[in-house]
Amino acid sequence: MKRSSVLTAPLLQAIRQQYQLTWDGIHGVSHWARVRTIGLRLTDHTGADPAVVELFSVFHDACRTNEDRDPGHGRRGADLAAGLRGQVFDLPDAAFALLVAACTEHTSGTTEAHATVQTCWDADRLDLGRVGIRPDPARLCTAAARTLRLFTWATRVHLVGEALDLAHLTPATP
Repeated sequence: MKRSSVLTAPLLQAIRQQYQLTWDGIHGVSHWARVRTIGLRLTDHTGADPAVVELFSVFHDACRTNEDRDPGHGRRGADLAAGLRGQVFDLPDAAFALLVAACTEHTSGTTEAHATVQTCWDADRLDLGRVGIRPDPARLCTAAARTLRLFTWATRVHLVGEALDLAHLTPATP
């Protein structure tokens, strides 16, 4: 599994400082950790940029205002990423454009995009099991996500706790 070093304590602290929901809620840090784990596993098969996948995992739901329907939260997450870029993380322009696209459109239901964006979307969609929804393989973007072995593993990550805990990088709130 490919790894990058973009997820740092200062980055996660900056995200946490503005996060409005329960840190351990259904769209919080545990979900982000699972999206990261699933996404990095997918990069081995899709050739996606692991730095973009990791950054997507923490930005795509970082600006939600509720745990229900929240139109525009992906765009707000992309805007947050733009504001933190160059301060707590760096990403080349082309890769940053992919991150913006992945965050902005992750709830649109579309499947057509760059392989890195598709990998991000599949990683998020494969974690629907956390809320009792079995992902629909027809709504997955990549062949890798639809393979029985990876699909089965990814849809059970929430049950077996395989996801890396990002909490060790984030200090407790005062």
